Amino acid sequence: MPTEPPRDLLVLLYDGVQSLDVTGPVEVFAGVGRYPGRDGYRIRTVSPGGAAVRTSSGLTLVPDGPLEGAVPGPGTTVLVPGGRYRGDFEPRLTDWLRERGPACGRLVAVCTGALLLAEAGLLDGRRATSHWYACAGMARDYPAVRVEPDPIYVRDGYVSTSAGVTAGIDLALALVEEDHGRDLALDIARHLVVYLRRPGNQAQFSAQLAAQTARREPLREVQHWISEHPGAELTVEALAARARLSPRHFARAFQAETGVTPGRYVERVRVEHARRLLEDTSEGVAQIARACGYGTPEALRRAFVKTLGQPPAEYRRRFGAS
Repeated sequence: MPTEPPRDLLVLLYDGVQSLDVTGPVEVFAGVGRYPGRDGYRIRTVSPGGAAVRTSSGLTLVPDGPLEGAVPGPGTTVLVPGGRYRGDFEPRLTDWLRERGPACGRLVAVCTGALLLAEAGLLDGRRATSHWYACAGMARDYPAVRVEPDPIYVRDGYVSTSAGVTAGIDLALALVEEDHGRDLALDIARHLVVYLRRPGNQAQFSAQLAAQTARREPLREVQHWISEHPGAELTVEALAARARLSPRHFARAFQAETGVTPGRYVERVRVEHARRLLEDTSEGVAQIARACGYGTPEALRRAFVKTLGQPPAEYRRRFGAS
């Protein structure tokens, strides 16, 4: 934990900004000040010319002051929310970021706010992510950026970028944990009723969202069965029998309609179920492995390291209920 973490939060506003990219992280940072004995963040919003802005959903936000007079220092976290998917950025924003961004303590972009940082040249040579919809375009338009489309957030030095919308809350919680410790970050997550405290390398989609829903009813029923019975026998042969298809036909049809193989879909569902058990229960790793169909703790460990980059015990230490 830093000796003197950044205490100022400067939030950039502009016409077309996504309101939840602003309010989600701000609620996390503001939550610190609700705890006795904790120094909260001094939160200030600014916009070009200090003008009120209209969000992408039609809400009007009134900033505290003009962007032009804001001078961030090493004690400032600058939050750049998303809203624009193409390069029609307000030049006053990108010019200010190019000039002032390198002097701040932390640069934090939510969703397509990463495109503003890329336009200002602040992501050159760095790893970064954004909303899944924008990642391909960012990689094409800014080849100096090492775009990673899968994680919900990426931290590279003093620059952090997150995936779409609610992933900004996960990133903000990670920064509060860095500044004030895990227990406080978890308390804020519970206050906001954030069910999952997700690590940065968590995929942007759950298994059910990452895969398409099958068109044919027998295959949709198999998808539901897998989700509801992760500890069952979920071999291709067993699933094909449930769908009343031959294993060969089932495997081809399942991948054609969902975009993933049956084995990959099963692995995603089982890892997600194991994560939830590690986060919300005190069950032992061996018991969780059996409940999720892995059979042995070692099989569960391999799946976690492959998918999340850390073993189950470390995941529970970081994200389990205290």
